[in-house]
Amino acid sequence: MKKLHALSLLLLTALLFVPAAHAASAAQLQSDSQAALANLYASNPKAQTLGSKAYAILIFPTVIKAGFLMAGIQRGDGVLFEKGQVAGYYNTTSVNGGPQMGAQTFSYALFFMTKEDLQNLNNSAGFNLGAAPSLTVADKGVASSASLYSLHGIKAFIFGQKGLMAGIGLSGTKISQYTPSN
Repeated sequence: MKKLHALSLLLLTALLFVPAAHAASAAQLQSDSQAALANLYASNPKAQTLGSKAYAILIFPTVIKAGFLMAGIQRGDGVLFEKGQVAGYYNTTSVNGGPQMGAQTFSYALFFMTKEDLQNLNNSAGFNLGAAPSLTVADKGVASSASLYSLHGIKAFIFGQKGLMAGIGLSGTKISQYTPSN
């Protein structure tokens, strides 16, 4: 059993670095992010209303999540739009512990409602979502009926899920700035 656990951890660690090796160019990432945000707005009018009020939006058009036995990972690259203009490029990485199985892709958008919320991202050496102030997260099913409007905090929409993933456990997500290829 220890060998199987070590093998699964090794495979998941390798998966963590595979997307980085095939990272999209800045232009492709920007295009994919704009398309993902347009899809979110088309499927959820509340997200569009929230987006019009947000100071900045960080969108990850494709996040890959995989889990096997007692470990899982997820990784994706995204674009920060501040007042509609590209303000930076970020990646998200998460390690999950606990029983899980499967793989899926999804998109997510973080809406920074104030300049101070965005400064928390810019001033950190890798923003940890587990430590984010006033973070509200909703997937498509919840977001269509839940009220996500407030004056403070960061709002997150998870959408476009494909695949099957099951699991229970603890996770931490780190968001870090990076420079994509041209």
